[in-house]
Amino acid sequence: MSKYENAMKLMEDFCGKGKDNLIALATIALPLNAAGNPRPAVRMVNAYYEDGVFYVSSDANKNKTLEIGKNNEVSICGLGLFVAQGRAENLGWVKDERNAEIRGKMKKIFAWFDAHGDEDNPDSIVLRITLTEGIITDNDKKYDEWQYKVDFTKKEVK
Repeated sequence: MSKYENAMKLMEDFCGKGKDNLIALATIALPLNAAGNPRPAVRMVNAYYEDGVFYVSSDANKNKTLEIGKNNEVSICGLGLFVAQGRAENLGWVKDERNAEIRGKMKKIFAWFDAHGDEDNPDSIVLRITLTEGIITDNDKKYDEWQYKVDFTKKEVK
């Protein structure tokens, strides 16, 4: 296997296989700091991972969604296993027909979804975070590497 394939296998082991992942999601806050400069905003979110993409249930009126609407560049991290940058997008209402497959996975993966997903509310949306680059750490050196610097777009390890 190539280093990229090993890195993707690690991501699948860490985050895939139908797991509910708690990840930190950082966006650029809408209010500027006192000096008039942009500032980061970070929060923990539940997400599921599939093929270089994380999916998050949110509300269209939450700060994270509004911030992504202005600047879709985000950073995420997963409890010492990986850090990554990506682009987020609002896929719209979770019950929209085009989101049927994602919604089905959310209902299965997120034990809390039926009680708290508020899916009948048209503001209940799906965020897709497509990874662009990142570092995956393998403390066990399962594939002989400790860290993989991944370019998800080019599908290579640097």
